[in-house]
Amino acid sequence: FRLKYLFQAHSPPERPEPFSMEKESPFSMALIAGGCAGTSVDVALHPLDTIRTRLQSEEGFFKSGGFKGMYRGILSATLGSAPGAAAFFSTYETMKRTISKAAGSEHWTHHSAASACGEVAACMIRVPTSVLTQNMQVGRYASLTEAVTTTYRRGGLMGFYAGYGTTVAREIPFAFIQFPIYEAFKKSWKEWQGHDTNPVQGAACGSVAGALAGALTTPLDVAKTRIMLENPVEGQAKRYVGTYQTLSIIFKDEGATALFKGLAPRVTWITIGGFIFFGAYEQATQLLWKSGAW
Repeated sequence: FRLKYLFQAHSPPERPEPFSMEKESPFSMALIAGGCAGTSVDVALHPLDTIRTRLQSEEGFFKSGGFKGMYRGILSATLGSAPGAAAFFSTYETMKRTISKAAGSEHWTHHSAASACGEVAACMIRVPTSVLTQNMQVGRYASLTEAVTTTYRRGGLMGFYAGYGTTVAREIPFAFIQFPIYEAFKKSWKEWQGHDTNPVQGAACGSVAGALAGALTTPLDVAKTRIMLENPVEGQAKRYVGTYQTLSIIFKDEGATALFKGLAPRVTWITIGGFIFFGAYEQATQLLWKSGAW
């Protein structure tokens, strides 16, 4: 979701087509188009996400399902995608205006801060769906109904928010790493070619910046997965109870390399997902303009 704002906020007008990304979209349209684009990415790249989850699980890739059932958990992931986008977009827009107005100017740090706020809000929706999705990806539940009822029976409402703090701890540094890298790439590309970057070039910069940020925050992603997938026997204390403690246990028991399990599918997901999101968002925006509702 963050990528859409990288593209839209910084890509200059360059052609007069009535349905281009550069035409300013109403907030409600951006919300709908963003939800459609986010859902497209989640559905198209779900197998990559399944591979990442299984690689990061404590049981290991093959014991968690290997290459079988790559679309397990697709329903919960799809159901949470659009609402998560809505939560992110609405919070991001509100905070961006508030921060920029208070500062009296616009700076990339404002986008990073607003994005971090958006992630905190979006995680209220994304974390429950991730808990369900990841547990289904490793074959723990056969259906979404079973996943929901079992999760609630074992942990109540808070059971759906296992790993919330770690997820937020992953997303905030991601935002602050991605934006300055993106800005640096765009600046260098502009200087090299002698004119502003176009939307496709902006997409490339955003995807690469996201991939680098994703790689650097992989240890936090591993910790999040371990916390969400933990399934202790009834009456037994949980092994993973916090971000730092989880990272420490993984490092001590499995070594430093274990903190980067799932790095390749995570980086690939972010890189390819950026372009899919960009294309899907543009197409959705064109169709919405054509509908005449705006």
